[in-house]
Amino acid sequence: METRKIRNTGGGTGRTAILMGLFDGAAFLDDQLTSFADQTVPDWDLTVSDDGSQDTGPRMVTDFARAQHEKGRSVALIAGPGRGVAANFLSLLAGLAEGTAWAALSDQDDVWLPDRVERGQEALSGIPPEVPALFGSATWIVKEDLSNRRQSPRFSRPPGFRNALVQSIAGGNTMLLNRAGVDLARAAAAEALAAGCLPVTHDWWLYQLISGAGGQVIRSEQPTVLYRQHGDNLFGTNLGTRAALKRLRMVTSGDLAAWTACNARALSVSAHRLTPENRALLDRFKTIRTQDMVSRLRSLQELGIYRQGCAGQAALWLAASLGRL
Repeated sequence: METRKIRNTGGGTGRTAILMGLFDGAAFLDDQLTSFADQTVPDWDLTVSDDGSQDTGPRMVTDFARAQHEKGRSVALIAGPGRGVAANFLSLLAGLAEGTAWAALSDQDDVWLPDRVERGQEALSGIPPEVPALFGSATWIVKEDLSNRRQSPRFSRPPGFRNALVQSIAGGNTMLLNRAGVDLARAAAAEALAAGCLPVTHDWWLYQLISGAGGQVIRSEQPTVLYRQHGDNLFGTNLGTRAALKRLRMVTSGDLAAWTACNARALSVSAHRLTPENRALLDRFKTIRTQDMVSRLRSLQELGIYRQGCAGQAALWLAASLGRL
């Protein structure tokens, strides 16, 4: 299959459009592709956006496409924008065909559990069709050889825009959008790309967008993905002391502040798609960073912005105290 820029044709009536970003992912790609073929929901199509791989990954996708064609599935390999992971996934979302029923996001190095798509569809099936909805889940964190399963952190507080402003609670590798969610993401992704205003990560942005627009976000604490940890992970696990120290360094170094500012700029491009209440909340949140310490802390409390878990909430207050929010 020739690598070229085409519009995703997957996700017709009732079908799931799987979106994968690829960059030198050959080492683990076969396991991920096989897990697509093993899904209990067989009606899916795949679009892989390759961001300039120099390995055999694109050829593996081409071989996979031939095998899936016999089963009535479309597999498209397209050229990515070459601007990093967030731009790659936003380009995939913007290119979804109108009327796409479901969209599932995928990394190149994980393994989906067989009911990953089915469980997401079941969770979203009771939501009114006009309501944008996003499903995400916990993951099994595993070693490079898929051994030593450990569950990702559990979150007890409900998802919502006040949480989404300062925290991502589900990896893109677990996410599924319903049709209204697809429509919203398509439009907003096109706006962000046109403005050249990209979020830090596509999954965090989707959480902010769907919740901010008054949609419904469902997070399951039952894992749907084997989240492989290896030396080339762009973002790793949040488990353990090392991860906690890394988050603390992000606060004190100002990295968290840079991330939240970047996300806020990207979200502002599509602010007209948010509810009036959440547009006002976003505006107030952006002003917190210009206030003195006492005012920042007071505003944070008044707005009800929160992170999951005691440690996460403590990190938020620390960031606000240091002016690193």
